[in-house]
Amino acid sequence: MKCKILHQSSGRLRVRFYQYQMSFEQADTLEFALGKIPGVKKAKVNDRTLDAVITFESGAEDRIIKALSEFSCEDAEPAPEHSGRALAREYEDRFFFLILRRCITRFVLPARISDAVTALHAVKYIYNGIKSLASGHLDVSVLDATTITVSSLRGDFRTSGTVMFLLGVSELLEEWTHKKSVDDLAQRMYLNVDRVWVRKDGTDELLPVNEVNEGDHVVVRTGNLIPLDGRVTEGEASVNQASMTGESLPVFKNAGSFVYAGTVVEDGECVIEVTNAQGSGRYDRIVSMIEDAEKLKSATESRAFHLADRLVPWCLGGTALTWLLTRNVTKAMAVLMVDFSCALKLALPITVLSAIREASDHHIDVKGGKYLENVAQAKTIVFDKTGTLTYAQPHVADIIAFDGYDRDEMLRLAACLEEHFPHSMANAVVAEAEKRGLNHAEKHSEVEYVVAHGIASSIDGQHVCIGSYHFIFEDEKCTVPEGEEHRFEEIPAEYSRLYLAIGGTLSAVICVEDPIREEAPAAIRALKESGFDKVVMMTGDSRTTAAAVAAKVGVDQFFGEVLPEDKAAFIRSEHEKGRKVVMTGDGINDSPALSEADAGIAVASGAAIARDVADITISAESLYELVVMKRLADAMMGRIHRNYSTILIFNSALIFLGLFGILPPTVTATLHNLSTLLISMNSMRDLLPEGADA
Repeated sequence: MKCKILHQSSGRLRVRFYQYQMSFEQADTLEFALGKIPGVKKAKVNDRTLDAVITFESGAEDRIIKALSEFSCEDAEPAPEHSGRALAREYEDRFFFLILRRCITRFVLPARISDAVTALHAVKYIYNGIKSLASGHLDVSVLDATTITVSSLRGDFRTSGTVMFLLGVSELLEEWTHKKSVDDLAQRMYLNVDRVWVRKDGTDELLPVNEVNEGDHVVVRTGNLIPLDGRVTEGEASVNQASMTGESLPVFKNAGSFVYAGTVVEDGECVIEVTNAQGSGRYDRIVSMIEDAEKLKSATESRAFHLADRLVPWCLGGTALTWLLTRNVTKAMAVLMVDFSCALKLALPITVLSAIREASDHHIDVKGGKYLENVAQAKTIVFDKTGTLTYAQPHVADIIAFDGYDRDEMLRLAACLEEHFPHSMANAVVAEAEKRGLNHAEKHSEVEYVVAHGIASSIDGQHVCIGSYHFIFEDEKCTVPEGEEHRFEEIPAEYSRLYLAIGGTLSAVICVEDPIREEAPAAIRALKESGFDKVVMMTGDSRTTAAAVAAKVGVDQFFGEVLPEDKAAFIRSEHEKGRKVVMTGDGINDSPALSEADAGIAVASGAAIARDVADITISAESLYELVVMKRLADAMMGRIHRNYSTILIFNSALIFLGLFGILPPTVTATLHNLSTLLISMNSMRDLLPEGADA
């Protein structure tokens, strides 16, 4: 692609592309390709000006220039759908034509025609006010209709025109901010499954999702996301459809039942015949779910909405009382022209939705404003260990074989079982087998996953199980081979362990090294400084391993050898003390605690069901995203309270000035609407300074 560097500075490049025009698809594809270049922090392509602004790390400049010179839209990987570019263009055009219409009406048309156009435009607002009254609601639309009607009847079409123009700008701003925030959120909730198990001729094959066609049979097991819409042909499963339908309880599915992309198998296993190869319609269903969900509203936002509606009668009553006492229409109009409701209903929701949008810029996906509010108010934060405080990609440090078995053969068998239920430790086993070139083709019967415990199956008629100490030795009653007890006792305590047993006898212990995230100690210190006074770690690992990790990362309290219900019970006990709790985890076994918490946070690399149940998802790159999230939540609440105070004080002052005849109605109306507009525009600004996630 032919282009020219317009401006270059340290870490920033501005490029102009030489072509007649650029479509939305081309701009999205180019922006997506630039963003994937190693070292590029951010890339923004403007399809109107044919420019691209690229922010990059030191040393990436040559790679960027080379990629630009070789780029071709035809050969490039397509960008993800629903980029939001078309939505932004739609509202840019609507803003332009709204301002153009106002300028023509106000400055170009003759006065009589301008007044007629204004009166015609007022019909919509008057109709909405009458409709609200007819339904028994005394809300903001009634107040707007009254203001516009009284101004028009007095022949003051300039005031009514100004009020309608500012209302139109405010409505367009609110609509655009809401749709953009919902669109950004839906993009990040949209299905992202790379590979799926496809059953062909009785064997399961792992294939990229884009190679799956209608009519193919996909196998989905406990804890996994259903990747595509389809109909169950074999098996039975309990499916969590909360993300799609809002149902709180899992739904039982068997042969003949339909299932939807993006829902999660909580228990069981089923084979699905694909009916929509691309999961069509799921994005629209997510958008609809977000728009309808009450959980988008924070408690503060909901209180503001109720207060706004409650203030309408007072504003109308104050106007009537002013006229009765003074018999001065101008003073009464000055009071009528000002209301608190419009600003409260506009500025506060924009603040919340803008915070959700800004969170996504920091790789934090938030499902609703109330969860950010809960994070701001929470004093306790609970961490899972594996994949959360430790890296999501632990590695196998050693394989200790027992009962005469071969180490590589035991690793091969473990990988064969673990690949069906991806978790950080399972991924480590599968990766080690691949690293050693051990082919682990399917040779076992149906596998059964026991949450937070392990996996059971059978091979050549022998019962095989792999999992925790509790599962192998207490639930399955397996034993250590006679004479090898000393080897078992000498296994280093610092390792996390997976126990593999065949026929009721221990056959191998896989030692997994679970390195602590480099940033974990500093991130936890920062969380304490930001307002959390109790940081807790809970893990299913042994108390010895838990104690070692807790000491290194600096948590206030830790628990080892806990079950999923133990984590949820601890959160309930904190609730009983009147404390709000944030839970952070990545595994299937964290799901109950994530649901119980006031704000459940899942790590993006973790189990699908954890991401589905969680209220917030962070990327797996850094725990500092939790610190950023906390600061963002605090900043959001601070801005909400400032907006709240500003709206009440400023509008009260306008009413006072109008009541005493200091300001005429036109001025109070203009100042009221301009203040609402300015507060709303300020609410759209980023809450955190640039580089806050560094």
